[in-house]
Amino acid sequence: MKFEDLLLEIGGFGRFQILILFILCLPRINLPMHFLLHNFLAATPSHHCAIPHQEAFVNLTMEEVLLISIPREPDGTFRSCEMFSQPQFHLLLNSSLQPENNSIIQHCQHGWVYDDSQFTSTISTQWDLVCEQRGLNQATATFFFIGVTMGAVVFGYLSDRFGRKAMLLLSLVCSVIFGMLSAASVSYSMLAILRTLTGVALSGVSLIVLPLGMEWVDIQHRTFSGILTSIFWSIGNMLLAMVAYLVREWHWLLVAVTGPCLLSIVCLWWVPESARWLIANGKVKQAHRHLLRCARMNGRKDFAEDVPLTTYAQRIVLQWQHKKPGGSYSYISLFRTPVLRKISLCSGAVWFGVAFSYYGMSMNLTGFGLNMYLSQFVFGVIEIPAKMIMYVVMNRAGRRQSQAWALILTGLCIGANVIIPKPFTSLRSVVAIMGKGFSEAAFTAVFLYTSELYPTVLRQNGMGYTSFVARLGGALAPLVFLLDEVWRSLPEVTYCGVAVCCGSVAFLLPETLNAHLPEGIEDVE
Repeated sequence: MKFEDLLLEIGGFGRFQILILFILCLPRINLPMHFLLHNFLAATPSHHCAIPHQEAFVNLTMEEVLLISIPREPDGTFRSCEMFSQPQFHLLLNSSLQPENNSIIQHCQHGWVYDDSQFTSTISTQWDLVCEQRGLNQATATFFFIGVTMGAVVFGYLSDRFGRKAMLLLSLVCSVIFGMLSAASVSYSMLAILRTLTGVALSGVSLIVLPLGMEWVDIQHRTFSGILTSIFWSIGNMLLAMVAYLVREWHWLLVAVTGPCLLSIVCLWWVPESARWLIANGKVKQAHRHLLRCARMNGRKDFAEDVPLTTYAQRIVLQWQHKKPGGSYSYISLFRTPVLRKISLCSGAVWFGVAFSYYGMSMNLTGFGLNMYLSQFVFGVIEIPAKMIMYVVMNRAGRRQSQAWALILTGLCIGANVIIPKPFTSLRSVVAIMGKGFSEAAFTAVFLYTSELYPTVLRQNGMGYTSFVARLGGALAPLVFLLDEVWRSLPEVTYCGVAVCCGSVAFLLPETLNAHLPEGIEDVE
């Protein structure tokens, strides 16, 4: 007897499952508010070198002071990172003259002056993370994703060992603690460490929410539940744009995006532990209690009273134990058998490509042709129809084809914008919108697809491993922007190449459409 058979008897998708899914969607909203927070937390407003006051400047306007103190770019704008060693008063007579000797140009010596019309303060303006320190600014996102990477390994193992719900609660509590402490950072080092720890904590939320919901849902509604929870990621995207628009000071912005975790902690009280996990670990009495509650909420009261669920559960336990080769499972188990090894290697490559291209696009708001708040909001809006279409396509064309082509088309859209000339802004915007839609479709598919590929006894280990690889992609994505100093289009070419190659790897994975979730390793092999 399989768990799906028992689930159908007590209601595979009723009020019980709907309640669980909506509660689990609350922490899902909070994830993008932290994962994409770098766009606003570390935003760099326009800036120029600070000019020390001199008596000779008394009768000059600010524009004239800048004219004689800071060299210009070819387009006429003032340079952000350089200044004249001595005021060039002759430029007041003819501003089109260029300095005859570049030796009079030097790096900023007295700090920077920032345009505060858009941001009251960001970490860039707080600690002058510009020019030579630009790399540290981009590294803030990398530190966060390094934390998420480490958290994927930790929470993937712990949730298989100690249960989904307990680890989700621990993850949310730690997210609140580290998030609030981040807002109180007094140095860049302190912020970097606390953002890394916040990433570790939030990784548990990202990793556990979807499998916990899906393990309570029948086969027919599995895709729907995966799409539903991912839609709330898009809602979080849109909420981030609105919160960032209202809160322009980085300390309070961190508080604003961390606070909702408290609501998730309270609501988690009504979410039961996964009955699949309880039965797989021999905790039949606890599973029986939750299954009984499910049957009653779904209107199967007669079934709950007449049929001994414990007997069903014990039969499933005996069946799983018969399949289980003995000993506990770990990440090494993902590579011990041939089919699982192939699944793990291929899914790891796909996850890397999905995350690398998704965060590469999501962290390039200024290249979208709109202001960054509107870009963030539009990116969130675009994702919802992409998920809806993916819901239909995955159920018609299958998981494998949907996953592969969504990621390949993401790469092709990114590559197309390298070729399309800059003056064609409307066309570039349309292609960028399409690319973002395909990127989100690929991310939606990979969460659902991966959770169907791994057996119950290894599902969280599998999700932990693939999430680990994905976060490596997320950690590298913001650093790739620094390659524009080598060649302006090199970042986009890199994102394009990785997405197309990793998308092609998805064709090597098995199809899981309408298949039972595997319970043991033998089911996969």
